[in-house]
Amino acid sequence: MSPGKTARYQVKETIVTVIADEACHEACLEAIYASRADLELFIAKDPYFQRTLEPYPCPPGAPAIVRRMCDAASKAGVGPMAAVAGAIAANAVEAMIAAGATHALVDNGGDIALINDEPVLVGIYAGDSPVKGLALEIPPRDRILGICTSSGTVGPSISFGNADAALVISDDVPLADAAATALGNRITDAASLETAFDFLRTTPEVTGAIGIIGDKMATYGRLPRIVRARVDYEKITKGD
Repeated sequence: MSPGKTARYQVKETIVTVIADEACHEACLEAIYASRADLELFIAKDPYFQRTLEPYPCPPGAPAIVRRMCDAASKAGVGPMAAVAGAIAANAVEAMIAAGATHALVDNGGDIALINDEPVLVGIYAGDSPVKGLALEIPPRDRILGICTSSGTVGPSISFGNADAALVISDDVPLADAAATALGNRITDAASLETAFDFLRTTPEVTGAIGIIGDKMATYGRLPRIVRARVDYEKITKGD
């Protein structure tokens, strides 16, 4: 079957590429607007939530997106905003599933949530690293998967490491996002690849991870099949 319509949308700082049946795109956008509205209102009341780089105790009555971000941050040991892109992507795909989608993907600046009824290739992008032309082959599945990437050399995200790519896979998309940040913080040089994944051993929700720095790549856990692919890096979701 056709994977559906591909489109790029921007809602303030949120820039996404969406692949799904055209009828589900409206549900995706409504979820993004709603997620951002809840988050912006919460931050207006408590700006510290947006600034802290440490786990944040979630207050009673917080919006669902804030609770998801706080939970992910607590497990990964980072600030809650490290999970924002994954949380918004997850909410968008959940909304499309509720609208009837069985094949939907949201790429929120390199943080991907998807559900797929046919195999999907997800390219691995590591900037100027010579590790290129690789993709994860995602078999069909009936629940959401998160594939999230952080980098110290690519994009505007805050990272205390030098990873060209720190990629984490989990059914919990906000956790995959937060853990990718935590992994990227730990990859400072090639030698650090030997221990950078150790913190994930206490996070069973993370099923696999990849770290790339320079010409070195290391893997952790159970990963989808890594295949050679012609990756179109022009399709990467990023700001203008």
